[in-house]
Amino acid sequence: MRLHRLDITAFGPFGGEQSVDFDALSAAGLFLLHGPTGAGKTSVLDAVCYALYGAVPGARQGMTLRSDHADPRIRTQVTLDLTVAGRRLEITRQPPWERPKLRGKGTTTDKAQTWLREYDAAAGAWRDLSRSHQEIGEEISRLLGMSREQFCQVVLLPQGDFARFLRADAEARGRLLGRLFDTQRFADVEKRLADRRRATEAQVREGDAALLADAHRMQQAAGDAMELPELAPGEPGLADAVLAAAAVARATAREQLTVAHCRLAAAESAHAAAGRALEDTRELARLQERFAQARERARLLEERAEDHRAAQARMERSRKAEAVAPALELRDAAEADHERAAREESRARALLPETYAEAGATGLAAAARRAAEELGGLESARRAEQRLAVLLDERAGLDRQERADDGVLADAEQWLAGWEETRAGLQARIDAAQEAATRAEQLAERREPAQRRVRAARERDRLAAETEAAAAEVRRAEQETLAAKEHWLEVKERRLDGIAAELAARLADGEPCAVCGATEHPAPARKDAGHVDREAEDAALAAYQQAQQRRDEAERRHGAVREALAAAGAEAGDDPLDRLTREADEIERLFGQARRDASALHAAQEELRRAEQERERRSADRQQAAVRVAERVGHRERLERERALLEEELAHARGTAASVAARAAQLERRAALLTDAADAVRAAEDAAQRLKDADARLADAAFRAGFHTPRDAAEALLSDADHRALQRRLDAWQAEEAAVRALLAEADAAAAAQQPPADVAAAERAAADAAERLRAAASARDAAARRCAELDRLSAHAAQGVRRLAPLREEYDRVARLAALTAGTSADNERRMRLESYVLAARLEQVAAAATARLQRMSSGRYTLVHSDDRTGRGRSGLGLHVVDAWTGRERDTATLSGGETFFASLALALGLADVVTDEAGGVRLDTLFIDEGFGSLDDQTLDEVLDVLDSLRERDRSVGIVSHVADLRRRVHAQLEVVKGRTGSDLRRRGH
Repeated sequence: MRLHRLDITAFGPFGGEQSVDFDALSAAGLFLLHGPTGAGKTSVLDAVCYALYGAVPGARQGMTLRSDHADPRIRTQVTLDLTVAGRRLEITRQPPWERPKLRGKGTTTDKAQTWLREYDAAAGAWRDLSRSHQEIGEEISRLLGMSREQFCQVVLLPQGDFARFLRADAEARGRLLGRLFDTQRFADVEKRLADRRRATEAQVREGDAALLADAHRMQQAAGDAMELPELAPGEPGLADAVLAAAAVARATAREQLTVAHCRLAAAESAHAAAGRALEDTRELARLQERFAQARERARLLEERAEDHRAAQARMERSRKAEAVAPALELRDAAEADHERAAREESRARALLPETYAEAGATGLAAAARRAAEELGGLESARRAEQRLAVLLDERAGLDRQERADDGVLADAEQWLAGWEETRAGLQARIDAAQEAATRAEQLAERREPAQRRVRAARERDRLAAETEAAAAEVRRAEQETLAAKEHWLEVKERRLDGIAAELAARLADGEPCAVCGATEHPAPARKDAGHVDREAEDAALAAYQQAQQRRDEAERRHGAVREALAAAGAEAGDDPLDRLTREADEIERLFGQARRDASALHAAQEELRRAEQERERRSADRQQAAVRVAERVGHRERLERERALLEEELAHARGTAASVAARAAQLERRAALLTDAADAVRAAEDAAQRLKDADARLADAAFRAGFHTPRDAAEALLSDADHRALQRRLDAWQAEEAAVRALLAEADAAAAAQQPPADVAAAERAAADAAERLRAAASARDAAARRCAELDRLSAHAAQGVRRLAPLREEYDRVARLAALTAGTSADNERRMRLESYVLAARLEQVAAAATARLQRMSSGRYTLVHSDDRTGRGRSGLGLHVVDAWTGRERDTATLSGGETFFASLALALGLADVVTDEAGGVRLDTLFIDEGFGSLDDQTLDEVLDVLDSLRERDRSVGIVSHVADLRRRVHAQLEVVKGRTGSDLRRRGH
């Protein structure tokens, strides 16, 4: 990287435009940037850093970039022309700028601006690349290959920082080297390993916690007979201890299961014996109860014997009457049919006219046939009547359509008659709204000036009062100044009058007078009561000068107020404030009214559009209605002709009836009544004959069955329900009698009756006790079996968890060893050196080697910088830095160097660090370096040696700029850039060649 030119405007202490031609300064290889303290030497380096990175070095981050000496109308700007990575670039940066507003009072802030251009050698012109802050920053960082911190340490070598670096402890060195060499990735590796260790440790602890949870569940399943290991999650040996305790618990549970099986077998045998005894006792009680019940049933049969014989007689008489039952049923059915047929005949004859009251079945059937024949002849007339109804409905529909179209025509004619008036009204509203919009635009242009004049008038009136007050203050200050001047002159005159007394006060006998030289002083002057000394004169003069300052300040304020009053008066004019306020309010009112009137424009236009659409619709409706009216005229004439023909045909067909349908209904009803009456007469005649035949057969059947009359047979006959009930009584008697005889004949029951009564309750209690003991034994056996099964399941789950956790535990052990090793806490890491410190130690060793090459030359071969890995106290090792003194042959700490030795040692360290960081950044060539201060601590010989080393940098085509105010350097370094400070800001001047 080589700097060519730097242009700065209103930056830092430089109030105007300044330029630095680095090409001319670098021609000698070594140039000096000097000037008095505070002139702005370091600000030149700040401008270079700001141009490249958009920020100044870290130690000066809080500084204000804009110059306090700059004209408010000039913007701060830095432009740097440089060559980097074979490309000629120009970077221009402008920080945010708070500038006066172009109109009115106050300030506004412009955003920061950045330009990047590249010189096209072929075209001989600059080419724009980007105006984006982010893109330019990324491009410059990519080309330079180093961050702003690295650039400030490598290109702008701050000697104070490296002096502190020499005396710093390992932690401070580590922080600086970490920023320069970007070893964050190694710190990230340490953090990654630590995070990995914590994550795997958490997983191991989680697995051990799950294993302990399984152990607790096994302890609960084993009935607290299992002892848990006294180990916490994560401790070694936990898995083996849990599995061993689980094995012991499983063996104990199996022994308990064997004992429970034996107890269950004994309980089952006792329960079976008690069950058999209970069954025998219950059987004995049953037989005894059975024999006693048989005896009781036999006694009850003897008591009901007479009723049984009467029931048998009643059943025998019923069997005889059953032979007459068919005839009885036949006669009852014939009588019921006869009565029903007679009622139907009477009903049918009542519906017929009186002419058919005595007619027989044959006459009635003939009349029905005649009515049906007449009904068949009315079918054609019925169709004609239906067609007539359709015609009438169609004509009624035409009438409705005609009325609807008449309404449409009338409505359309009425609406269209007022269309022109409606359109004119809407157009007038639109025109009025448009005029209001135009008026609002005109008033808007007058509104802001009127308001400005009101504000200016208020300011004018306020400033007028302030002007009068300021004028009064000026007059008062002038009077006070005049009075103070007069007082001072008076005091001065009085002191001159009494100056002889002051001189006489210093006279002594024999000493010459300061005025006349005489040694005798016969009548020296004496101080009177009103004598004024020098202090009083000085006090009067100071009061006069203060009065002048107050007068000048009052005149300045009065002038400023008058200027502001003139500006306000030019803006407001001579009109009074109330008049301007009324005019502005009136404009505001008219503007608001015009805006409200103009807001109705869109609504009026929309209403006119809808009205035009309505006019088109109503015109179309009127035209369509007229077409339909013309079409209906011919259709109505056709309907009238067809209706006249149909009415003539129907008048002949319906006769006296109201309609053909009514005539057909009459004939249908008459034919139906005649047919029903003929059928009823024939049915009544048949029923009477069947009743006579049934009476004859019933009398014959009763006589053959042995009954005197059919009534006796009917009374002896039982109904089905009574017959079934009587038969059930007889059957039950016989069954009960047979059962009692069988029970009394049983030998087991008779033998059981001879034994003592059975005690069933005692046998049940014994059986219940045996069953309870069996259930308890079975429950104990089932609990033992479940315990074994649960312990087997939990043990298998725990063993599976141990197998699954084994690889994770191995990974945790491996990661923990690596994390401890990289963090410097492992016993294997003897020097307790972190990974990042190890890498930084290697970089520091390279820096020490590169610095030694220059340090030996600066110190005439006396000093050598060496890197040390030794630990200091309880801290970590790896970043130690010692100096070897060739004169004593001993190694000592860098903090023991003197001020001058510390300077050239830190300079050598800075140059060595620049070389190493450059190589680390990808070998970016640095052709321009700056060294800031520190040369004042060197003697002449050491200064020459240091300058020789710096001058040797030209061998690599480098130019070195020394920033210093040491006067001796101006004689030794011919190419110079001087910073000259003044009341209006600093200036840059190039001297030498």
